[in-house]
Amino acid sequence: MLEVGTKAPQFTLSDKDGITVSLSDFLGKKVVLYFYPKDNTPGCSRQACAFAKNYEGFKRKDVVVIGVSKDSVASHQKFAEKYDLPFILLSDPERQAIEAYGVWQEKKNYGKVSMGVVRSTYIIDEQGMIEKVMPKVKPDTNAEEILAYLG
Repeated sequence: MLEVGTKAPQFTLSDKDGITVSLSDFLGKKVVLYFYPKDNTPGCSRQACAFAKNYEGFKRKDVVVIGVSKDSVASHQKFAEKYDLPFILLSDPERQAIEAYGVWQEKKNYGKVSMGVVRSTYIIDEQGMIEKVMPKVKPDTNAEEILAYLG
């Protein structure tokens, strides 16, 4: 995981519509960058829905919400449509941002060890610096914790 006070690694990835999005597009705005394992899985769906439910609160604070996983653009499109997700979903099949942000880690599931995305969130300030690091977040409370932190 990256440290608070370090420059957020730049990336350029495709969103659910195949449009190229770069982190640098959002300089001057605060960004909530959350990494999650997989579209349409129970925890990831609950987390995405919690961000959707709280989206107006993020908009009022002029905060950009971006979700990132290894899923394809087509998978993201179906996921966003199914749950009516109003925020940006980025596809990172090559793990460009996932690895740059240190969220590709060893995971243990039912005693089996494998590599995967550890559910984590970064808050990036208006100058592109990491303001807050939230490792191993809970899908149901992550969005509300961020809004509380943002005040």
